[in-house]
Amino acid sequence: MILEKINSPQDVKGLREDEVHQLCNELRQFLVEQVSKTGGHLASNLGTVELTVAIHRVFDTGKDRLVFDVGHQCYVHKALTGRRELFSTLRQFEGLSGFPKPYESQHDAFIGGHASNSVSVALGMARARTLQHKDYNVLALIGDGAMGGGLSFEGLNNAGESQEPLIVILNDNGMSINPNVGGMSRHLARLRERPRYYQFKKWYRQALDGSRVGQKIYETSHDMKTILKNSVFPDSTMFESMGFTYMGPVDGHDVEKLTQMLTWAKELRCPVVIHVQTMKGKGYPFAEDEPGRFHGIAPFDPATGKTQSGSPSFSQVFGQELTHLAERSDKICAITAAMEDGTGLTGFARQFPKRFFDVGIAEGHAVAMAAGMAKQGMLPVFAVYSSFLQRGFDMMLHDVALDGLHVVLAVDRSGLVGADGETHHGCFDVQYLSTVPGMTVLSPASFEELRKMLQYAIQEVTGPIAVRYPRGGEGAYQGCCGREIYTELRQGGDCTIVSYGILINQAIAAAELLSQRGIEARVVKLNQIAPLSAEVVCQMLEDTEILLVLEDCVNTGCVGQRLGAMLAQQGKTVRLILKNTGDTFTHQGKVEQLYHAIGLDAEGVAGSVEEVLREQ
Repeated sequence: MILEKINSPQDVKGLREDEVHQLCNELRQFLVEQVSKTGGHLASNLGTVELTVAIHRVFDTGKDRLVFDVGHQCYVHKALTGRRELFSTLRQFEGLSGFPKPYESQHDAFIGGHASNSVSVALGMARARTLQHKDYNVLALIGDGAMGGGLSFEGLNNAGESQEPLIVILNDNGMSINPNVGGMSRHLARLRERPRYYQFKKWYRQALDGSRVGQKIYETSHDMKTILKNSVFPDSTMFESMGFTYMGPVDGHDVEKLTQMLTWAKELRCPVVIHVQTMKGKGYPFAEDEPGRFHGIAPFDPATGKTQSGSPSFSQVFGQELTHLAERSDKICAITAAMEDGTGLTGFARQFPKRFFDVGIAEGHAVAMAAGMAKQGMLPVFAVYSSFLQRGFDMMLHDVALDGLHVVLAVDRSGLVGADGETHHGCFDVQYLSTVPGMTVLSPASFEELRKMLQYAIQEVTGPIAVRYPRGGEGAYQGCCGREIYTELRQGGDCTIVSYGILINQAIAAAELLSQRGIEARVVKLNQIAPLSAEVVCQMLEDTEILLVLEDCVNTGCVGQRLGAMLAQQGKTVRLILKNTGDTFTHQGKVEQLYHAIGLDAEGVAGSVEEVLREQ
């Protein structure tokens, strides 16, 4: 086994060519074996095996800076940089992260969990290198549809003009989670390999580098090189127009050719784009046939590719209900940012293809486009993960809220999401949505509440509204509180527990634990978390002396702080206990493990109430 002997990138550099091919085969077997046990991003990593090996053949990632975009392409990199034996803990509580994390290794140059930022980050690193008079290479590995995000174009535009030595590796597999869409995808499909020009360019530079006269000729011969290139390849690429040297496309599964191209790019000492064509899921037939399903997959049987049947999810219920509503109104449109499957919109897209819009990884554009549709009389519903909607905040303020437009935000993956960890937890939407003037924010705790709240959001509200719901399925609470702003689920005179969304299950369970210990807790469920008026808050908490507010969001700006401030403004004093994720980023792990670790489970809530009562 070659892989067992690889403990650092230096070991990769010392392999013979036949050993490199064997290593790639073993890496694919390793990925399938490990991810089948832990779950994770399989298809994208199977597609980048040869590319990652080639990078480590040419560069030293302990010194050179390799920025991943998006970060879930990093599994092979981690296996080659001393973390192979940690893969049994991949995406587990206190285990190996599924994304690049500098705290894990010096070989991880930058955190990478969201898309389209790599070129900007890499350019910043390259400029820092120049200003500090240091010598190292900077690479941005961008793929899985990230090039469709607007930030990538901003970075490319500035990087090409900068003339900083920088290598952008475009991993073109035609997909993010679903097939890529838009003009960029079509442009990449038209590009063709042009090795003759680059071979000549390399020879030309080497021939003239030997003397000062030759170097002067090289520096002043830009026009001649341009004429030569245009005579051989008259069609300029978008990247060349931006100031990059374009190389490719190259077969992303030909490790020798990749190594050669990377070496050439390193020698050019200018902004370079290497266009690499790969197959998502390469080497594992089930992933090749269904790359979307194997993009991010739960544990599975490697012999059959099958996972256990999952329970219904909030995402699926949302998609089903939106489809039902669209059957009754031809104004309803669905928008997604490369997340058709993840947000439950596959059925909608199939039934209403003309009213379904996948904009690619471009959340800001999606919000602005929804505003334009709403302004002209349509009913746009943008289904988006909480952690990705952050990128559309300016558009929510300027394009939607300023004109009071009726845009519906279906905010999926709100709260703690589990194994994806810090970059994907939806622990900020409570705060940022609540600051948008005129925004109504609803938080269903059950499937039936999601259905009713979505109906209300589409059919009755006239301004911007967000319906936020968690990843996965519902809990023990499966009731429906209808249109009330808040609902009392349990009476009790010793304290009041307020919560909303899926955490209401922990609040109810905590009240039951306290009752067994002789403490009667009142449980109040918030159905609408914004706007909240002082009148409603005082009515809701009229006789409360001890108030615990349970939330899976960060502390600053949480609902509990708002409730406490409103009560104080009205001259009412309560003992306020805030139970939330704090002012830090929460790590990865199963949601139940995270609840317990940070005290958001029933036992943690009950313990906090008992502690306050003991103090009194």
